[in-house]
Amino acid sequence: MEFRLLGSVAVVAADGRELALGSPKRRSLLAALALNPGAPVGIDRLTEALWEEEPPRHARTVIHNHVSGLRAVLAEHRAPDAGVELATDGSGGSGGYLLRVPEAAVDVRRFERLVRDAHGAREAGAAVAALREALALWRGPALAGTEPSLPLQCAAQALEELRLSAVEELARAHGRLGDHGAAAGVLAAEAALHPLRESLVAALVVALGRAGRRPEALEWFHRTRRTLAEQLGIDPGAELAEAHQLLLLGDLAPGHATERGSAVAPGHAVGPSSALSSGPAPVHALTSRPGAAPASVAAEPVPAPWPFPRRPRGFSGREDELAALDRAARAPGAIAVVTGGAGVGKTALAVHWAHRRQADFPDGRLFVDLCGHSPLPERATGAVLRELLLALGLPAERMPSSPEALAARYRELTAGRRMLIVLDNARRSEQVRPLLPDGDGCVTLVTSRDRLGGLVASDAARPVPLAELSAPQSVSLLATTLGPDLGPELVGAEPEAAARLARLCDGLPLALRLAAARLATCPHRGLAALADELADEQGRLGLLEVEDTSVAAALALTVQHLSAPARRLFRRLGTHTGTTLDSRTAAALAGCELPDTAGALGQLATAHLVVEIDRDAYTLHDLVRLYARSLRTPPGEDDSDTLPRLLDHLLNTLLAASAAAEPGSEPCCALPAGARRPVEVRPFPDRASALAWYAAERDTLRGAALAAVGAGLHDRAWRLVLLQWPLIVWQVRDGWVPLLEHGLAAAEADLDPGAQSRARALLGWVLLEEGRPEEALVHLARAPGLAALAGDRSAQAVALVNLAAALTRYGAPGPGNLPARVRDLLGRALALAEKAGRADLVALARQHLADTCLAGGDPEAAADHAARGLALAEPPFPAARRVVLQTLYGRALAATGRREEAARHLDAALRAALAHRYDEGEAAARAALRDLSGGAGAGGTGGAARTGPDRRC
Repeated sequence: MEFRLLGSVAVVAADGRELALGSPKRRSLLAALALNPGAPVGIDRLTEALWEEEPPRHARTVIHNHVSGLRAVLAEHRAPDAGVELATDGSGGSGGYLLRVPEAAVDVRRFERLVRDAHGAREAGAAVAALREALALWRGPALAGTEPSLPLQCAAQALEELRLSAVEELARAHGRLGDHGAAAGVLAAEAALHPLRESLVAALVVALGRAGRRPEALEWFHRTRRTLAEQLGIDPGAELAEAHQLLLLGDLAPGHATERGSAVAPGHAVGPSSALSSGPAPVHALTSRPGAAPASVAAEPVPAPWPFPRRPRGFSGREDELAALDRAARAPGAIAVVTGGAGVGKTALAVHWAHRRQADFPDGRLFVDLCGHSPLPERATGAVLRELLLALGLPAERMPSSPEALAARYRELTAGRRMLIVLDNARRSEQVRPLLPDGDGCVTLVTSRDRLGGLVASDAARPVPLAELSAPQSVSLLATTLGPDLGPELVGAEPEAAARLARLCDGLPLALRLAAARLATCPHRGLAALADELADEQGRLGLLEVEDTSVAAALALTVQHLSAPARRLFRRLGTHTGTTLDSRTAAALAGCELPDTAGALGQLATAHLVVEIDRDAYTLHDLVRLYARSLRTPPGEDDSDTLPRLLDHLLNTLLAASAAAEPGSEPCCALPAGARRPVEVRPFPDRASALAWYAAERDTLRGAALAAVGAGLHDRAWRLVLLQWPLIVWQVRDGWVPLLEHGLAAAEADLDPGAQSRARALLGWVLLEEGRPEEALVHLARAPGLAALAGDRSAQAVALVNLAAALTRYGAPGPGNLPARVRDLLGRALALAEKAGRADLVALARQHLADTCLAGGDPEAAADHAARGLALAEPPFPAARRVVLQTLYGRALAATGRREEAARHLDAALRAALAHRYDEGEAAARAALRDLSGGAGAGGTGGAARTGPDRRC
């Protein structure tokens, strides 16, 4: 039995099967125990690992239930035989649990042992082998699939540090073997993913230089130097600078023996167990006891009264975030970082909390705007420290001269005091660190549009993320901002319009306040009228602007601090037709490789311009997307091919999804001429994953098809519609007609009769399912002729099957024998499918012929068609198709008197339907079995499940 933590948390049994562990909380519990195998983990530590925020009162009971569930899963797979036991710890009074497991069964322990072996290896070859084996244990980010609690995040970060250190050590081992090209290959991918990790880049520069690839080495150095300057405002450190110097001096020429300096020195990492110029803005302070000072600094300056921002008007909601700040403030010397996007209300929350908790800070409160994202220049550290010291009562004549001395004096004066320091609008962790007080009684509250992960790592700051307001909170803020006289009246009169207005403002407090300001000046217009105006995307940002305050201006202050690649990606996100995206879609929009895209996306997420909702999954709020769309293309750049790149990326993904959703079927169309190949196509391991993607991206694909029509790219538009057929047939009554009509119009504009045939066949089938047979038959009757005109036998066969099924269900006016006409249509479809070599369509035609013959009283022919179709419907064909054919075969056999054989096939169909959760197939098989047991004849009462005709295009 193997316990995997280096990737998604998992347990693998001896037979190779992965155990069903259950929810993220249960995986978090297992991870907390497996990180410390054989050691007891108390309830308090487990509680911290399972709940990021305040745990429920019954947390102990929840933990006990999860332990019981894990024990049951482990026992089911004979864990004791493998030396695994999840035991209760009876050594302490608070209770807890421990996981007894062989050390070699935990991949973290194997990884650490292999790294130790590599360190102790005398020969470089042995070190390379051990490190490669160690790194092969990683299957993704450590502890994936667990709760985002601080202890597990810290442990995952420490494990990632160990991995990166092992990568660097592997490169050094390759270097000792003289294989500098291999060392560069190991380092390049990681350096691309971690562009700010100077030790990686320094080692890469050294390896490339020794491999004789000096231009590449120089390019890596200068690229990193620019990145450090743009993102952090710093120069390269000593290690990277020395690598550059060695490169310039020629000391890294191939075969050169010199290895000096820190550029090639081993890195250091900690294990996972240690992780369980001045602008015009002033510093503000307010002291409750201006004449008093703590005993420890009795001889020191006494703080003077200093203004503090007033309590924000109209503040409402945010109870969870206020509670999170309360919890964060309990720790000695607490640091809390309120993070969120532009206009989300970070400063309002911080100031509101400061007023609410004023009594807890008898020695005063300080407030400073660091202007990290501001029209004003970013505050210089020395200037801020001087103002802080003035606020603390230090006379100007006693002010130290150097920034280091200023910081030391500041820490000295805050030690022993109980104060609140609010550092508003920070941009970088380096900007904040010198301003942190030294006293355990002090609390520092930082607000930033960036995540400031460095402050979390170095100073144990507690992140307090601030998301957009919920719908009820948004409506409440709208009413509160309008005031007691106007707010309740307007919102009470138009509650639905108020909710719609909140949605159009994306729950963003700044946008809601601006909307309220417009309403306050013209209250007679009402909420619905303003919501109607905001619904127009072209003018929404313009409406959310009052005098010098606007959503667009707030977002601009964030965008201006991005690196050039991140700004370019953000601008091109305005072309995206959906609200969610992944790195592959972003790469298509940006027109660059995945590693570069990942770095740019990371910057956008750090700045809260996109929101990371899952691994490699991001969402983009409407107001942010509209602002991105409003940005102009700078001189020297060309965005004209952004939409075609996006459309071609989606087409390639659709082809992959349709192949996974309907295995064994050929695509209903190929890529258009000149289509671009994406950097990488999303993989779909099975039908379920493909259908889930289709459903999640339905709005994106619809928007892409309409955008293609608007741009005159009709050859892309109809393909974007028709390639959605697996979801269309799965959710056939879900309002697909307007989209299919757009697809048909695009096919007609593209003068493609084959595409027109497929569009009409699919549209007709959807209309049929919606109970609109007259309209359906018009399209279905025209589809075969269009396919014949295009010379597309497969499309013609599909169209004939669809038409036959429609006639069977609804009939048609006119002379002639309808059953004979249906059988003729299906016979022609069968012949065309056989000539086209399409086994899937042959099986489909025989399925409908079997159904038609059975209904027409010819069970022998029905059995023959069903048997022949069943012989073709083997994997990878969809299981549903086989269930339908096997049910038909069973019913036909029963009608010919071969009851035992019929029972076997119907039982098999039922088991397959249950295994694949095919409800309609299960119902049909059960009905046929009931008919069989009741002695029903050929027709019975249990009709076969319908998977279509082939309800595709």
